[in-house]
Formats: sequence, structure tokens, C-alpha cells
Amino acid sequence: MKIRISWQGKEVEIESGSPGAVLVEAFGWKDPRPIAIRLGGELLDLHSPLNREGEVEPVFPEDPEALPVLRHTAAHVLAQAVKELFPEARLGIGPATEEGFYYDFEVPRPFTEEDLEAIEKKMKQIVKRCYPLRREELSKEEAERLFSERGETYKVELIREIPEDRVSVYRQGDFVDLCRGPHLPHTGMVKAFKLLSVAGAYWRGDERNPQLQRIYGTAFFDKEALKAYLERLEEAKRRDHRKLGRELELFSIEEEVGPGLILWHPKGAIVRKEIEDFWREEHLRRGYQLVYTPHIALRDLWKVSGHLDFYAENMFAPMEIDERAYQLKPMNCPFHILIYKSRKRSYREFPIRYCELGTVYRYERSGVLHGLLRVRGFTQDDAHIFCREDQLEEEIFRVLDLVVYFLSVFGFEEYQIYLSTRPEKYVGSEEIWEKAEGALAAALEKKGLSYEIDPGEGVFYGPKIDLKIRDVLGRFWQCSTIQVDFNIPERFDLSYIGPDNRPHRPIMIHRALLGSLERFFGVLIEHYAGAFPVWLAPVQAVVLTVADRHLPFAEEVQRELSRAGIRAELDARGERLGFKIREAQVKKIPYMVIIGDKEVEGRRLTVRTRKGENLELGLEEFCARVRREIAEKIVF
Repeated sequence: MKIRISWQGKEVEIESGSPGAVLVEAFGWKDPRPIAIRLGGELLDLHSPLNREGEVEPVFPEDPEALPVLRHTAAHVLAQAVKELFPEARLGIGPATEEGFYYDFEVPRPFTEEDLEAIEKKMKQIVKRCYPLRREELSKEEAERLFSERGETYKVELIREIPEDRVSVYRQGDFVDLCRGPHLPHTGMVKAFKLLSVAGAYWRGDERNPQLQRIYGTAFFDKEALKAYLERLEEAKRRDHRKLGRELELFSIEEEVGPGLILWHPKGAIVRKEIEDFWREEHLRRGYQLVYTPHIALRDLWKVSGHLDFYAENMFAPMEIDERAYQLKPMNCPFHILIYKSRKRSYREFPIRYCELGTVYRYERSGVLHGLLRVRGFTQDDAHIFCREDQLEEEIFRVLDLVVYFLSVFGFEEYQIYLSTRPEKYVGSEEIWEKAEGALAAALEKKGLSYEIDPGEGVFYGPKIDLKIRDVLGRFWQCSTIQVDFNIPERFDLSYIGPDNRPHRPIMIHRALLGSLERFFGVLIEHYAGAFPVWLAPVQAVVLTVADRHLPFAEEVQRELSRAGIRAELDARGERLGFKIREAQVKKIPYMVIIGDKEVEGRRLTVRTRKGENLELGLEEFCARVRREIAEKIVF
């Protein structure tokens, strides 16, 4: 059977089932040669059989979808290298990721650094062999038999769960893997790669399953891109919030307390206080009402809210008090709803905006906990807005305005924004979903923010906007979210009295600007590399004496700075001045005020900034400078 394939007005006829590679010759794609194709928008490799007609497009290395194809192939090269060096290894899964790729293996002992070096060397040999990656389609029975004979029990488990009757496998030399693809034409195209680390990972992320060894790597189409990435990786290690958190005495996670639970040290607590003070003041200024709610509640509350139906695996086990079951709260929203419901409401009161820095507790598997970024107890910068349908778009716009303002204050000006629409399973009518999605889109457009549609990724109770911030290293972090909820007002039978003197159902907006204080603090530490702007810095100035005879004036300066609202410390130790300056720089203190003979005689200050600038200022002049930076929240 013949099928027609077209490209830029040209059309060819090929046999159905022919590999995509035939189009390279048919359309003369030789210089450069594509690494894959798109047929009707679907990404296919050059070994995939073509079974339908349509418009085709060649995919070259500079295409955004090309890098995942390269990295997926690199993962197969990694798996082949491991199998050649460790024949007893059993294969898990090996996907491409945003930063590179990984592959999971069951092996008798953990991999070492020496193993990684040997595996990378073997990968280079496989690359030089230029094995074609050949795609085959097998029945499930054939595939199960193939992998059973090879002892690949994890692959057999995956095959049994595939709903289709046939599956695809890829071969390169003697190596074969269960895979949907797509892949590069041959292993010789995987040239700029690097293995990065190894870690333990439970099979399918469940600690009840065997722990496998996960090897991480990355790959690019050219060595310069790989070099630039590795340099960014080294910079990211230097900025790692866990490392800086210890060095700067900001926070810790102690075994005696438990994993995923944060101890805020005095210096970290100061940063948190500044964030919280700014957050509260700004919310009160914008018409929010501050509330506080308990850390536990009767478990039945979570039945009403629906969390026990949809979120039970992320909730801690209940506790019994007075023969009644209580629950550590995973969300703040039911409490805010009960505050709303404590009396009758009129349409004239709307919108009602409740805000809370509420600490919640969610069960996360130990394998995914990561410093401040993934924890079990955290404080959400939470708010819930109750409004009428005619107010929905304006309220969403106000939230977006607040989000953009907040993030700019902390130095984030670039974002990725996604509008997630109705999923397959949802509550409420299609009509109200369309209105809510339209309100979210209209608010984004009114604010002039570009966004992408994320179809079907809304939560069951309503559509949402997710905003990811870009840090100085170009990494994106999920922080802000705005969600429209039709479910909880229904479950709790919320109402207000309208102008017709009849009850009506309000619409509820859930929103968080920073996400959680813990995660946002971790992002800030890495974004600033621990060198917080003056308004956030735990210590804003340190007064350094050259000799003991300078102590009286140094104490006077430190007192005046403190009276001016500046967090200032005095370092009058008998150490050499150079040592004290270096130590202050390591602590990333913004200003070092040096007091020696000249300063005492002239009653002026020599000030060194952490950037290495030297200033000569009067005490009042210096206080005014620092207070201006604090008031204006100057970032860099």
C-alpha cells in the first residue's frame, strides 16, 4: 500500500511501513542530515515505520525537540556500557530529563567513582562503533519472552502493564531495550556527554520496592555547549543552598528531629522575618485580612474537603485525642472556609480575601526530600479569595499584579507561565469551566504576560495558572500558583445573599505567591549565592577594630547603627584586620566598617563593601545610605 508524504509543496509516494530514513533521500535532506522527523506534528526517528499520510518536517540538532532525542539515545548508550561491564546488572528505566538523562540499574553493589569512569570510557567505545538504533515492533508475548530470557524482570513488569497489544524495542549491537523512542540514527552521534553522579533510587519511586542505582548524565550536540553546562553545574554546586545553609548558619536538618523538618537558625530566622514582615504589610495594604489557624483538625474535616479522597497518600497518619481522630493539616483552605462560614455573608462584602502564613505537613517519601526544596513541614504564603462570578477576572488580575510585584522585589523578572485547562475528571459544568479559563486568560492578557496552554492539566476542582521563575543560572523554579475552585464551595455549601435576597454560591480562588517560605528561601540562597541584598541580610554591617585602643569609638558606631535600625555587629577580637575582613566576606556581610587611628581622629568611617569598593563616609551619611537601600529594597 502506497502513502503520500509532503514537504514544502513537494510530494512523494512511499510504501506504508517504510522507515522515516527513506524521506532523507526522497527530499534530498543530506546537508545537513536531519536527526529525526515530525509527521503530522508527531516526533519520529528515522527508523520508525511510516503508516499514515501527512505533512513532514525534518528535525535538525538546533530544534528544541532534538536535545531530548539525543539524551534518550545517550541513556541507551549508558545502559549498553553498564551491561557490557556488569553483565549481571538488571535494567530499570532510562529517560531523558530537562537537564540530561539517567538510567536505573539493579546491581550487587553500589557503583563507585571508579565505576563511573570505566562506564564513561566504555560509552565512548560504543559511540565509536556507530551502532544503528534499529526499531522493532513485537507482540507483548514476544517481548515478554525476549526480556525474560535475558533476566530483565523489571522490563517484564513494565511490558505486562502496557495496554496495547504490541510494543516497540530498540537494538544497538547486542543490546536491546524496551522503548517507545524516538532515537538518533546511530550511536556515533552521541559525542558530547558526561556522567555526573550516582544515587540510590527506589524502583518506581516506592520505598517498598528494591533500591536501584541511578546514574545521572548529560549530553549535548557540541562540546562547547557541554563545557558551558558543566561550568554552570559547578557554579550551581558553589551556590547549593544546603552547603551555604551550613556555612552561613542559616538552617539545619537534624536526624534527632527527623528528615524534611527544618530548624531555622538565628540568621536564617532574620531573613524569614524580613520576608514575612514585607508579605504581611503588603497584603494588608492590598485589602487582605490576616488569619491564623491551628496545625491540626478533626479528621472528618478532610473528608468534607475531599482531601481524604484525592490526597490521602500525602497526608500523615491520624492521631487519636479523646477517642477522636485528628489530622495534621496538609492544607489551610478548610480553615479559611470555616471562617467564611462563621456567619451569613452579603454580596456587598465581596471580595473577601483571607491570607495566612500557615504551616502545613505533607508526607514525602524520604528518597525525594531535598534540603529546603522538598520538605515535610513547610509554611505556605497562602490566601483564599471568595468572590462573585462578575468579580473573578478582576481578582485574578489583582493576584497577578501582586505576584509580579513580589517577585520583582526579590530580583526575579523572567518567568514561564502556564494556563492549565480542564482535565478528563472534573467537577462543575463545562460552562463554568470555560468562564474560569477565560477569566484566567483575560487577566494574563490584560497584564501583558505571555503564557502557554497546558491542556488537561488543571486540578479536578478548577483551572489554574502556574508561574515558574528564572534564577541567575537560568534555572526555572515553580513558585506561584493561582487556582479557581468550584468544588470546595459546593462541598461546604458556601453561600452569600445576593441583591435578589436569595442565596448564591461564591467562587473561590486559591493562591500562593512564593509557594512556601522554605522552598523560596532555598531558591533565594542559590539565586544570591548567599549574598543577600542589604534589606534581607542577617547582618547588614560589621564594625572591625584595628587595635584595642579603637574599641570605644567602634562601640559608639555600632550603637548608632543599631539605633538607626541597621543590623550591625562588632568584631573587636585581637585578630589581624585582614583576617577579620576575609571572614566578613566569607559571611557575605554587605558592609565592613573599619575603625583605626584615622577614623577615631576624624570621627569618620572607612567602609569596605563585599564587592571590594572602599568608601569614606560620615556616620550619619553611612546610616542614610544603608537605610535607603533597606527602604527601597535594592536587590543588586
